[in-house]
Formats: sequence, C-alpha cells, structure tokens
Amino acid sequence: MPHVPTIVLVHSPFLGPTSMRPLAAALLRRARPAVVTDLRAGVTEPPVHPRLAKVFAEAVVTAAPEGDLVLVGHSGAGPLLPTLAAAVDRQIAGLVLLDAGLPTPGRSWAESAPTELVEQLRGLAEGDRLPPWNTWFQPDPLPELVDDAAVRERIAAEQPRVPVAFLDEPRPAERWPGRMGYLLLSEAAYGREARAAAEAGWPVRRVRAHHLAAATEPEPVADAVLELVGALLAPPT
Repeated sequence: MPHVPTIVLVHSPFLGPTSMRPLAAALLRRARPAVVTDLRAGVTEPPVHPRLAKVFAEAVVTAAPEGDLVLVGHSGAGPLLPTLAAAVDRQIAGLVLLDAGLPTPGRSWAESAPTELVEQLRGLAEGDRLPPWNTWFQPDPLPELVDDAAVRERIAAEQPRVPVAFLDEPRPAERWPGRMGYLLLSEAAYGREARAAAEAGWPVRRVRAHHLAAATEPEPVADAVLELVGALLAPPT
C-alpha cells in the first residue's frame, strides 16, 4: 500500500492554529493524517521569515516525525510555503494555497498587498507592532464569519502582534519546483489569485464559503483539499 503523505496545515502569520484545527479534525475523520503547526512564536521579532522557517521545521519534527508531507497554507501563509518547504529535511509532495496570496520570492508583503491596505496598517500600528488582524477592518469581520462564540474568542485571542517591520521584509528567494494547487474560498478577496493559478496550470478547486471557512465549514473544505492532494499526487499524464 503506498504511503499517504501527512497534510501539514499552516495558519496565517496574522492568525493562530485555531483557524485551522477544525479542518485538521475533518481530515482525520476521513482517515487522512493531518497536523496543525503553531507558528506564533516565529512572528514575535524581526526578521520574521527566518524565525518562521525555524519554528516550522521544529514543529514538523514534533508533529509529523516521518514520511512525506503536503503543505497547505492559509491566507498570508500561502506566499511562505516555498520557504517553509525548503526549511524541512523531508520530501514535500506538493503545496496547496488555501484562499491565499501567491508566492512572490524576493518581494515583501507590502509590495504584494494593495497599497491602500499597506498605508492603513502603517497608520494603525502601535509602536513597532501591527494591530490584531480582525481590527484591520470595520466592522470587525469575526462576528459575521464565525458563529461559534467559543471558536471566535479563541481565534481573536490567538492573533499575534506582528512587527511592523514584517511588512517590508523581503521574502526569501526560494522558488518551489514541484506541484502546487489552489483552493478558493472567497471570490471577492482571492478570485484573482485563483485565476492566476489556473492560468499557470495548477489544479484549482472552489468552495463557496468565506475566508475562515476552514474553521467554520471544515467538511467541504476538507473534501476539496483531498481532491487537490489527489491531483497533486497523481502521475503526470
């Protein structure tokens, strides 16, 4: 029987592991090995990218001690996946971007994000720290997106205060040579990225949901993730 890669779920650097844990549970209910890495310790001080890579590599050793991996990166974790893949001494079978920005090696978050959002965040910064993700928007999106009060409170409490310097920190130059897939949850926010992924020849799946659906609607998201993983692992035609 062929080995089934472990699916490693990577939360956004602006959120915490609760945003991905319901998805991990849904994958486990489908008898697929899945783990969630907690990267919050990697965003405490600049430079963030090498710290994140180190924390991720250490988390993988603990959570998934053997076998091949598929990395699934949500939101701001998507552009980091090539760097995280290079940080682990493991066979990476593929990368899946989950409602995420596309990799932009050598470019910073500020160079890749909308100019108005970058300027807004600089204005909201308190000292050398960015505000929590849910306060970037008015009204706060969490009450609308997450009905379960306990889950909503955990997501809010886990949000790290990321250094402002992260916005301008160039992403490492690693480029991923292997297979990639894209799972779109929110057309308005990431439809452009999904179309670019399709134009690049990646397998793309869509779940009509919202940006935090991995936490609130994990069942259809898990099915779509497994469809993408199957496409990435299929022999080339």
